[in-house]
Amino acid sequence: MGLGLLLIILGALGSHRQGIYDWWSLRNYTAPALVAQLATDDTLTSSAQRIFYVNRPQISAKAAFGPVCPSGTEQTVVLGCYHGNQHGIYVLQVTDTRLNGIEQVTAAHELLHAAYDRLSAQDRNRVDSWLTDYYQHDLHDQTILDQIAAYKKSEPHEVVNEMHSLFGTQIASLPAPLEKYYQRYFSNRSAIVQNYRAYEAEFTMRQNAIKADDAQLTSWKAQIDSAESDIKTTYALLQTRQAQLSNLRASNPAAYNQAIPAYNATVDDYNAKVTNLKALISQYNNLVAQRNALVLEAQQLTREITSQVSPLGQ
Repeated sequence: MGLGLLLIILGALGSHRQGIYDWWSLRNYTAPALVAQLATDDTLTSSAQRIFYVNRPQISAKAAFGPVCPSGTEQTVVLGCYHGNQHGIYVLQVTDTRLNGIEQVTAAHELLHAAYDRLSAQDRNRVDSWLTDYYQHDLHDQTILDQIAAYKKSEPHEVVNEMHSLFGTQIASLPAPLEKYYQRYFSNRSAIVQNYRAYEAEFTMRQNAIKADDAQLTSWKAQIDSAESDIKTTYALLQTRQAQLSNLRASNPAAYNQAIPAYNATVDDYNAKVTNLKALISQYNNLVAQRNALVLEAQQLTREITSQVSPLGQ
């Protein structure tokens, strides 16, 4: 074999090294049913599915997930992690049906980390420029802006890598170059974004409702305080008039009889104010109970996506 032919063969093998590695790694691999379902739900292309499976994805309950994805490694509500150089994708198991779709978005998010890891220097520079341009000029979603701000603090050297995963899984409409790029990995990226929006709405809906309830409670509290003050004033007036009537009854019966209608009107006014106050307090208490129930629901949902295991009895 001539040297020239040997170099050509070695060059060809080098250019296909990743594909050869993938083939070898997957030759005896059969994806578990839940993992295969994630790949289907995320509409992974054949090349993306290969990247996904090479990383041996695992969907793990909190006890098993915590040691492989320590808390704080990902500052997002989608809990998962990717260990670089094809060393694993891990997804937190979430069984609460209100959060259906969160595992799918997590898997897609981590798959994109693995895909980013494989980009050539030329491809990465091009993709990075698209991501950065979109972030600097067209990104207005405050939730995602906040996530990026968190990554700037926690993982300052991985911000563009994180944008690569965030934009691909959480933003419905992207500039044409990015949309075309993400078609490498997803045949229907909108399905992932829809899952993200659905479970995210479970949080925002409750957060917005709690804020609205708090505003209403503040308004009603001011009305209750004002009504209680007014009732105290009316009650003091009734006591004064009652003393006056007692004096008039003995000293001036005619004046007494003349003052009775005004006194009775004040009594009626007082009773009406007390009735209205009781109704307002009842409304207030009912809304407090409703608001607190929402807080408990929000806390429960947050616990569902927190990888830390609670001590027994908590």
